[in-house]
Amino acid sequence: MQHIDGSEISIAIDLDQGARIASLQWRDLEFAVPFRGTPLSWGWYAMVPWAGRIRDGVIKDSSGVEHTLPTTWAAPHAIHGFGMTSSWQDIGQGRARLELPAPYNNAVVEQRIEILDDAVRWILEYEANGCDLPAWLGFHPWFPRELSRGGEAEVHFEAAQMFKRDDEKVPENILQPFRPEPWDDTFVGVKGVPSVTWEGAARLTVESDSEYWVVYTEDSDGVCIEPQTAPPNAAEMGIVGDHYLEALFTFSED
Repeated sequence: MQHIDGSEISIAIDLDQGARIASLQWRDLEFAVPFRGTPLSWGWYAMVPWAGRIRDGVIKDSSGVEHTLPTTWAAPHAIHGFGMTSSWQDIGQGRARLELPAPYNNAVVEQRIEILDDAVRWILEYEANGCDLPAWLGFHPWFPRELSRGGEAEVHFEAAQMFKRDDEKVPENILQPFRPEPWDDTFVGVKGVPSVTWEGAARLTVESDSEYWVVYTEDSDGVCIEPQTAPPNAAEMGIVGDHYLEALFTFSED
C-alpha cells in the first residue's frame, strides 16, 4: 500500500489491486466505493492500455494481425485493460509503474497521484516502446451513492452528443443527441465542469481536457464519471487515443 496525506485529504493506494485508490478521505468523508467482490466495481482505478469494452476481445496491429485479449470480466468482450488486475511497481510517493503483459509486450504505463490542498491530480502516461497495438487510457473512479452524512449523490453532467451503443453495451461510431440519465454511455462535447453533489455534505468536480467521457449511473452503490483518451471499442471505430491523460478532482462543501 502507498499512503499520501495532505491537510484535508488522505489517500491509500493498493498497488497489488491495480494501483487503485482503495480509500480517499476528504475531511471526515470517504469518497471511494469499497471492495464489492470484483475488480470492476470498487475504488478508483486506471484503465490501461484500453478503456471500456473491446468487441470479442480482439484487437489488430497496424498490419491487420489479430491479437486476443482476456474476456474474464465482460465476456465475450475484453474490458478496462490489464491495469485494474495487475500488481504495480512502487516508484515513489504516489507513483507506480506497470510493465504490460502480452500482447502489449515492452509497453509500460506510469501513474502519478498528487494532493493539492482540496484537490487530487491523477496522471497516466503510456509508452509503447515498439508495441504496435492501439492503446488509450481512462480513469474509473467509483463515487459512493451515500456518504456518512448528507443526501444521495446527484450527478451533474451535460454534453453535446453521445455514442450509440448496441445491446451488448459496445459503442458504435454513430453520434446521437444527448439524453438524460440513467447512463452507461460515452459522450463528446462536454458542457461545463462535470460534478457530483451530496446535498448538505460535499461537492466533487472532475476537470480534464479529455475529449471523451463515460458516465455510469446504473449502480445502486456508486456512480462514475470517467475521462478517457478515446471511447470504448475505439480501435474498431478507427479512433486513435492519446497516450497521456490528466484529471483534477476538487472537493468543496455543499
